[in-house]
Amino acid sequence: MRAVLLTGGWIIDPATGREETADVLIAGDTIQQVGPSLGAGKPADDALVVDVSGKVVGPGFVDLHSHVNSIAGQRLQALDGVTTALELEAGLLPVDRAYAEAASAGRPLNYGFSASWGMARAEVLCGVESEASLLQALSVLGDLTWQGDSNPGQLSRWLGRLESELADGALGIGILQGYAPRSNPAEYRAVSELAARAGAPTFTHVREIRESDAGTPVDGTEEAAQAAMDFGGQVHHCHVNSTSRRHIDRVLSTIDRARDGGAGITVETYPYGAGSTGIGAAFLAPERLLAWELKPENLVMVSTGERVRDETHLRQLRQNDPGAPCIVEYLDEQSPADRALLEQSLAFPDSVVASDAMHITWPDGSTDSRQWPLPQGGMTHPRTSGTYARSLRMMVRERGYWSWLEAFRRCSYLPSQVMEGICPEFRKKGRLLPGADADLVVIDPERITDLATYFDSTRPSLGVEHLLVNGEFVVRDGEVFPEAYPGRGLRGAPV
Repeated sequence: MRAVLLTGGWIIDPATGREETADVLIAGDTIQQVGPSLGAGKPADDALVVDVSGKVVGPGFVDLHSHVNSIAGQRLQALDGVTTALELEAGLLPVDRAYAEAASAGRPLNYGFSASWGMARAEVLCGVESEASLLQALSVLGDLTWQGDSNPGQLSRWLGRLESELADGALGIGILQGYAPRSNPAEYRAVSELAARAGAPTFTHVREIRESDAGTPVDGTEEAAQAAMDFGGQVHHCHVNSTSRRHIDRVLSTIDRARDGGAGITVETYPYGAGSTGIGAAFLAPERLLAWELKPENLVMVSTGERVRDETHLRQLRQNDPGAPCIVEYLDEQSPADRALLEQSLAFPDSVVASDAMHITWPDGSTDSRQWPLPQGGMTHPRTSGTYARSLRMMVRERGYWSWLEAFRRCSYLPSQVMEGICPEFRKKGRLLPGADADLVVIDPERITDLATYFDSTRPSLGVEHLLVNGEFVVRDGEVFPEAYPGRGLRGAPV
């Protein structure tokens, strides 16, 4: 592989706090040198020299929450600055199959999977045979049997399934607790104890918070924080913005107190006022919408752009195809008060950016394509295309809440740290220093912005000039290399 020399950029290493104008020499899949005027010394006669003067150069973004699992989706994420996209909140089952299929198809970005709590339960409680498919996982969300409690024998069986998945290299356990919101809290504690004992993190979509459901068995955030304190494990609280909604103050204070008490709890957020999930999710049942301060009209089907008309229409959609993805409008992005809530969750100390990116769906039902530019008609959530560029635009350029160093800390370094205990390879990611992996992004600081909207959701972000994964260009001069598939599978190996 030809050496690459990036010259004259403003380099940022969030691991050391280093910021300066310098050159970066890449040899193979590794950063070899970082320093001023490397080009003058001709460090590699055949090096490809790329002038990045006036641009910001940093470690590529590590997305802890990406459901795209596809070439098409990863290319959109590449143009948003992502070099590693991980399926951790939902997970897949079995992970051996997930890794094998991704490697066989090829991936532009690095990838990895947690063990799926949801599909382990579906195997035992519903008799479903897992296919390492998010679409399959979405299809069982509305199954009342899947949402129910486990008897002791069933609990033992699906816990054993998760334990075997960790032995097979899963990057932790993904827990969709919010989709089985009335299930026995003892089961959540049992899986948390298993993960802590195995040295594996959990990634939790928490159950309902008490402000929205006074009858919840336990407040979702308090449940996750208590498990972290009691078992000493690493608990990652997924998309705190969407599960907290207009109660973000209280939820963040709960996390703060848990951290002060020594709990290993981390948190993520994304900069949109609408989420996306399967229409059959428990919390989208007509009788549950009021708890979320929602009406049926706040739901929009991704594949068609059709807005749900009324309660009867919602019941019909949930019955016909419970796994069909929909947009859930839980905050009003035009409201200054609601925008402030999004900014508050992004600004929370050590909150990391994670996209919750969703797969692209085309009218024929397909969810992937090697074609670039993408075929017309594909629909997804705009966070697939624009989460990181939107966060940088909002928090660095427009609002000034983050410096560029802080932005890279939240998008690259902190998420890598979440993963280091389960996968030591992450000790070489999220950093820009000799010996680190050559996963790099070069950004035009004046142009970086998102372009995707809820109804034109596959428009790539603007301002990612170059992106290298394992030393190979996936994006060059703002254009995707369709022939580039340098992504590698990252597997668990607890230390």
